[in-house]
Amino acid sequence: MEVFLSILMIIVSIVMTVLVLAQEGKSAGLTSSFTGGNSESYWSRNKGRSKEGTLERVTRILAILFILLAILLQLDL
Repeated sequence: MEVFLSILMIIVSIVMTVLVLAQEGKSAGLTSSFTGGNSESYWSRNKGRSKEGTLERVTRILAILFILLAILLQLDL
């Protein structure tokens, strides 16, 4: 069981790393706040249905799975 959980944790770690690197940075939002950009754009309202929103959602799920796997591996089942 421990070997299976360890392999699963390695896979989750690699996939999560790739997803984080594939996401856009948050600096564009910071720049628009200084330049007076409109934060209520079509893109910001529909971000959850976009590719970027999907990447963020999957990254959150994988992060939760990573934490749960770390806890399970420490319990010595």
